[in-house]
Amino acid sequence: MKLKFTVTGMTCAACSARVEKVTKGVPGVETCEVNLLAGTMAVEVADAQISGAIIKAVTNAGYGAAPAGDKKKEEQKTEAPMDSQQKQMKIRIIGSFAFLGVLMYFTMGHMIGLPEPHWYHGRENALVAALLQLFLTLPVVYLNRVYYTRGLKALWHRAPNMDSLIAVGSLASLIYGTAALFRMAYAMGHGDWDTVEFYRANLYFESAAMILTLITLGKFLEARAKGKTGDAIRALMDLSPKSATVRRDGQLLELAIEDVRVGDTVIVRSGGSIPVDGTVLEGRAFVDQSALTGESVPVEKFPGDTVAAATINTEGYLEFRADKVGEDTTLSQIIRMVEEAGGSKAPIARLADKIAGVFVPVVMAISAVTFGIWMIAGYGLEFALTCAVSVLVISCPCALGLATPVAIMVGTGRGAQMGVLFKNAQALENLHRVDTVVLDKTGTLTTGKPALTDVIPGKLSAQKLLRLASALESRSEHPFAKAILAQVEGQTIPEVTDFETLPGRGVAGTVNGIRYFGGNLRLMQELGINPPEMPELAEQGKTPLYFASEKGEYLGIIAAADVLKADSAAAVKAMQALKLDVVMLTGDNEVTAKAIAAKAGITHVIADVLPGDKAGAVEMLRWEGHHVLMVGDGINDAPALTTADVGMAIGTGTDIAVESADVVLMNSSLLGVSRGVELSKATIRNIRQNLFWAFFYNTLGIPIAAGALFIPFGLQLTPMLGAAAMSMSSVFVVTNALRLRLFKPHAVPEMEYEEQSYVKIYEEPKPIAVIGVGGMMCPHCKAAVEKACKAVPGTVDAVVSLEEKNVTVTGDADVEALKKAIIDAGYEILQSEEETQMEVVIKVNGMMCPHCKAAVEKACKAVPGTTDAVVDLQAKNVTVTGTADVAALKQAIVDAGYEVVG
Repeated sequence: MKLKFTVTGMTCAACSARVEKVTKGVPGVETCEVNLLAGTMAVEVADAQISGAIIKAVTNAGYGAAPAGDKKKEEQKTEAPMDSQQKQMKIRIIGSFAFLGVLMYFTMGHMIGLPEPHWYHGRENALVAALLQLFLTLPVVYLNRVYYTRGLKALWHRAPNMDSLIAVGSLASLIYGTAALFRMAYAMGHGDWDTVEFYRANLYFESAAMILTLITLGKFLEARAKGKTGDAIRALMDLSPKSATVRRDGQLLELAIEDVRVGDTVIVRSGGSIPVDGTVLEGRAFVDQSALTGESVPVEKFPGDTVAAATINTEGYLEFRADKVGEDTTLSQIIRMVEEAGGSKAPIARLADKIAGVFVPVVMAISAVTFGIWMIAGYGLEFALTCAVSVLVISCPCALGLATPVAIMVGTGRGAQMGVLFKNAQALENLHRVDTVVLDKTGTLTTGKPALTDVIPGKLSAQKLLRLASALESRSEHPFAKAILAQVEGQTIPEVTDFETLPGRGVAGTVNGIRYFGGNLRLMQELGINPPEMPELAEQGKTPLYFASEKGEYLGIIAAADVLKADSAAAVKAMQALKLDVVMLTGDNEVTAKAIAAKAGITHVIADVLPGDKAGAVEMLRWEGHHVLMVGDGINDAPALTTADVGMAIGTGTDIAVESADVVLMNSSLLGVSRGVELSKATIRNIRQNLFWAFFYNTLGIPIAAGALFIPFGLQLTPMLGAAAMSMSSVFVVTNALRLRLFKPHAVPEMEYEEQSYVKIYEEPKPIAVIGVGGMMCPHCKAAVEKACKAVPGTVDAVVSLEEKNVTVTGDADVEALKKAIIDAGYEILQSEEETQMEVVIKVNGMMCPHCKAAVEKACKAVPGTTDAVVDLQAKNVTVTGTADVAALKQAIVDAGYEVVG
């Protein structure tokens, strides 16, 4: 069980380390993570009843602790104190600088030639000058008394922190100056003017005031910079509207967002923000989901579609049922996930945490040793004290403590803005190490639903075949039926009657009085039809649907498949640009899998993998030494997502996949994979820069402050310079982390994403001649007539129907030559209306509108022998039925001002 607490009084990494240590010491606490930046603590416990013991332990350590309450209540409680704290710091800075300015005028003004009052200079007025400096310093001490109350309290609890260093350093200077004042008064009473002159020049009151003022200034700048690290979360919070229009009991009510209940009917008009998650009941609108998913193009929503809070209705009208409200909305879950990730600790921070835990005691020890060495060396109390105080105030545990959490918080916030959600800091760190990306095929690389890919005409043209197929499938609930209907959306389709579902085989229905069938090869075989074999379709992962009529005529094939997403190829290219090995994992056979992978640009394929074996395939890659990122969306991907070094789930996938993953993509685009990897690399690079600076600064600064440069170069660092350097060190770390807010991925190329769900229209049938033949009695006759027709030049195919007593010839063979060949084979020609009827499909360029359609149809119908002519603007062709000469038809089209193709 995880408990969350708010912790007050923490000022540096030593504080957070102390809080973490005492909390882990409470029996029943399993893990503890303290977020210095947010002032929170997450504790894994076996029993929630030890909450009181945890609070007591933290309080005894000198800090405040309380259970984290309701999110909105917390915001209301914490916003005002934070504003108040900023105002108090401003007052402290202004007051401190005012008194410090006057103090510096009296103590150092003479160095630059500024005039001094006559009652101030001279050894006779030394005591007046000392008292003036003391009285100018005391207001600065009072304004910044918080360092003493917190620092000395922490020291009392044997857990010194950064405030302790500041308190001890400034207090040492203050006590020394006060002692010097008494020494000076004693010397004046005894006429020891040399002593008076010495202490007059070495009071150190200005050092105490300068240390406190500069530290406060640095803290103020640091606080302002840290405040910007949560901009991404605040921006997400600001997205949610404060009210909603709800229909209850037939009345429209304007309610506060907190008053919306599950099941309410919510109304959002054009330009309005969607207040809660729900399902569309009525209306149609384009919704901008960029704030949640990063997709810039608005998505059209229809009844039955889901909508999410904080998205915007850019155009249209929606009525939807509220399904998730309050803390259950997608927006709230995103905010919670980003906050938890920003508050978690990355493994890279462990070294800094260990050092921060002992940093302050070590620095105080170094300061004491420095004081002792210079005293023993005979350099005097003033010199030794200056070096000791400089060591205390220049050391900066804050830089160490802030190096990781500020970068984590900014990085996870920037990821959320791009639609990439990290569940914890460890996932953010681990992602930068991956060298192999394993992509599940279905629903990840592909759309997860079938789409039309091929139309292969038989006796019917492609357009007529599609119309017939859409009529048959209009009553079906099969996914392939939806794919076919999507292809003819907006077109008028024939009405089907006597519809029948043939389980395991297909469908049947009557269109225009003729019974038609559509289904698999098994259905065709039951009807006695042997359609052409198309092995290439299966090799490409496509499923063919065969169509036939009750007359035993093969009409054509329509193929459908789960096609690649429009940007999958671009996403794979972006991953490869980052030197990642991209692997496709699928249960398809190897031939099919390689065909699909080739379209996506993937060369490494693991095929024939059963759903339960995906985790084993990932484990094998890890065993080979790869750092694996697994990307999936389904229930069967959950074990593999857990097994991989980093699991990444598509946000549109199943809840189980999302729960099992370390990273969640808020949209279905795989471009988020490369964006996440790049962001991870940039964040870890930023953390390393911060840690380097923190270690480098302290490693270099403390020896210099201790006087390491005095003997060889005669250089001594004053406490004032040390305080300024310490303040700027923390500001540098926070400012460097804020650069991540400007992060932009480089691996994603600006390109046109190839739309994969195209439909390939195979070559239209050649002109068809149907010739009545008499004298055919048996299969031998059938074979003889077909052989005779196929021997005529220009014949592509010839199919005899013994029942219809005719032969259907495909190709551009001369009809008279066909008749002669049949007669020569020993059969007679039967004259009928159907005898030489042909269907010709001619490709035409230049047709743009209904006027063009009418012009081409009119030109074709004017050619002698034309029975009918139908133009398809989408397919850019005209289908002509009759006995008209093809050359004459083409000439008529050209004469009408259009171009004939082929």
